[in-house]
Amino acid sequence: MKPIITATECASESAGSRPPVLLDVRWQLGGPNGRPDYEAGHLPGAVYVDLDTELAGPAGDGGRHPLPDPEDFGAVMRRAGVGQDTPVVVYDGGQGWAAARAWWLLRWTGHQDVRVLDGGLAAWTGDLSTGIPRPSEGDFRPKPGSLPTLDAESAAAFARSGLLLDARAAERYRGDVEPIDRVGGHIPGAVSAPTTSNVDEDGRFLPAERLAARFAGLGAEGSSEGVGVYCGSGVSGAHEVLALEIAGFTGVLLYPGSWSEWSSDPARPVATGPEPQ
Repeated sequence: MKPIITATECASESAGSRPPVLLDVRWQLGGPNGRPDYEAGHLPGAVYVDLDTELAGPAGDGGRHPLPDPEDFGAVMRRAGVGQDTPVVVYDGGQGWAAARAWWLLRWTGHQDVRVLDGGLAAWTGDLSTGIPRPSEGDFRPKPGSLPTLDAESAAAFARSGLLLDARAAERYRGDVEPIDRVGGHIPGAVSAPTTSNVDEDGRFLPAERLAARFAGLGAEGSSEGVGVYCGSGVSGAHEVLALEIAGFTGVLLYPGSWSEWSSDPARPVATGPEPQ
């Protein structure tokens, strides 16, 4: 199954005999809560899910967006109507990061039928709704660990033995600027791979063959240990994992704590400047 769905396909499936559960996860880094935008207009039947409080645990030593407690996450999904075998489509305002986070969490907890609306709400040409749905309770029961992850120690090792991609903007990777976390730079040995290069000007993913060529150029095909990804706090990194899956790379490991966790410990090494040759 492709991990993304077009707006046309989503509209067709929503009108069919087995409509997907629609999750609206609009979110902006450092921006206002997305619920007012949701209430002003969303895909008909979509349920709002808040990234900061429902797709992440409390910020702390584990980073700014640590993984949520699986049971808490499962309860959120059941309230949204998600069942064990229910198809799910997630979307955000168009950047794709928040939608990818929800996609990754559902996959990590064992859900097999979840896709991201390519291009997000901006790609939708149908009517919007202001009604707040009250779906029937779903029966989804999380099975965490269904996708592989890295912690700080294994991420450091992976950067030495495999290919660890840094999905943040190149200037944050180099340490030129750091607007959020304690210190700028990157995990030693990581390779810069900004997730913004995975999409076109409309926020839609590039064709699979172009993504495959991009990641091959970064060393993904030659890495015997596979590919790992991190970002600032595990959100845009999920978008990179999604792009890699579209490109045909499976088993990609995400470091959920990412730079926000790594940089919080002054004992951990920090590299700056351009990527290693």
